Amino acid sequence: MNRWLVVLGAVLIQLNLGAVYAWSLFNQPLIDKFGWAREDVVVTFSITVAVFAFVTIFAGRLQDKKGPRWVATIGGILLGIGVILASQATTLFQLYFFYGVIGGIGIGMTYVCPLSACVKWFPDKRGFISGVAVAGFGLGGLIYKPIISNLIELTGVSDSFIYIGIIYLVLVVAGAQLLKNPPADYQLQVGQPGSDVDKEGQYTAKQMVGTYQFYLLWAMFLFGSVSGLMVISFAVDIGVDLAQLSLEQAGNAVMMIALFNATGRIALGKLSDRFGRMNTLIVSYAVTALVMFYMSTGVLNYPLFLLAVSLIGFCFGGFLALFPSVTADYYGTKNMGSNYGFMYQAYGLSAFVGPLVVKALPFTQAFLLASLLCILAIVMARFVKKPEIVLAERLKEGRGVIAN
Repeated sequence: MNRWLVVLGAVLIQLNLGAVYAWSLFNQPLIDKFGWAREDVVVTFSITVAVFAFVTIFAGRLQDKKGPRWVATIGGILLGIGVILASQATTLFQLYFFYGVIGGIGIGMTYVCPLSACVKWFPDKRGFISGVAVAGFGLGGLIYKPIISNLIELTGVSDSFIYIGIIYLVLVVAGAQLLKNPPADYQLQVGQPGSDVDKEGQYTAKQMVGTYQFYLLWAMFLFGSVSGLMVISFAVDIGVDLAQLSLEQAGNAVMMIALFNATGRIALGKLSDRFGRMNTLIVSYAVTALVMFYMSTGVLNYPLFLLAVSLIGFCFGGFLALFPSVTADYYGTKNMGSNYGFMYQAYGLSAFVGPLVVKALPFTQAFLLASLLCILAIVMARFVKKPEIVLAERLKEGRGVIAN
């Protein structure tokens, strides 16, 4: 099988899953139609992200056993059905359940499948291929912004859910048909015939969470994601409050962040293949720490504001591209789905922590705290070494064999 077809399916899926980040387009139309409070409508997005992140644990384990195609297909169907049912919502509870819970389960079931399949097919380009796979997720909101806006204007907010749900269902299910794991004896031949690139320990999720490295990596992922989402979630407000920009000027940050977010996923993933995963992460944390410190203490004008949020978006994209590869490097690809499902909970938590910190502290203090967290992540990165499975544990469970 041409392994690039798997990448095509992965990108198609992620573009549609990433459209969840365009939720803010629904806020005002729903407020106008039903008279709901803004803070109540916004909760829909938080529920979707929380359910999506939590479900990746179970979906990852399921796709490790059953394969990515069927799990992603079911996820695409659930996502489409959830969004379509949201068109019938007349209460906040119905909206939360249809879009947030059912749609969130669909995204969570699907998200890990293309990542896991791509990493297994490309042991020689893990960073780059992870970046390509998740770049679609970063671009989804940008690409769907005009589609969703036009549908809401033409059909109304409730009916727009029907058409959007159908689009998600058809395209995600179509992309899922291209997903397939490599054969069990698959070895990528590089250089000398018969050379095996993928010599690594194959950890179960239980074995993984028994290593101290997992907790260091999990905390690092959390700190980087908190810093990124802190800026991304409030980019317009930051521009207006700190840089004294107009709403129109500050709004340009949304597009800049989306573009640099997607670029960072591919570029930093590619660089990590050449210079090492930890080295690339350390540089990303260092840049994030410096930018956050400047935003906390320096003077922002329009060009500097766009530069700052673009750099944050670039590094944030890198975090989301590198941690799937790090998980595969440290814990193997056999159980990649379930293992990364556990690692991904750091991102799920950050979706709440970042905005909460900004609500509790002024921007300048929140940015200074984020800068300190990134410095702490750099220190952690210096102590993270590839784990070794205890021999007794391997013999006891009959799993986790490390190639010699």
